Amino acid sequence: QVQPVESGGGLVEAGGSLTLSCSLSGRTSTKYTIAWFRQAPGKDREFVAAISGIGSGTRYGDSVKGRSTIFRDNAETTVFLQMNTLKPEDSAVYYCAARPSLSQALSPLSYAYDYWGRGTQVTVSS
Repeated sequence: QVQPVESGGGLVEAGGSLTLSCSLSGRTSTKYTIAWFRQAPGKDREFVAAISGIGSGTRYGDSVKGRSTIFRDNAETTVFLQMNTLKPEDSAVYYCAARPSLSQALSPLSYAYDYWGRGTQVTVSS
């Protein structure tokens, strides 16, 4: 059973940067597509970014496009989400999700992902 584990959340001032990490425990040789979602209190879960396990394709949600970068380490064991120019509206619990990479498609839909982490809180102060 694959289990995503997030880290790197915290409190940051508006305009600052933060890098979240997601590692997969229990992984096998299977390639996984990794996505980040976020959910603020009273709001729906929102797609943030995804990276393919096949090739280097990436996809970003409109709210973070141009301010965030998703990438893997060279060993492909950890996926990072670097977020810059943070705004108070970026405050949310950020979740890492994974699914086997059957193609290079990068779905922004939460139900497309099989495995979910417990989330890490990001708070951006104004």
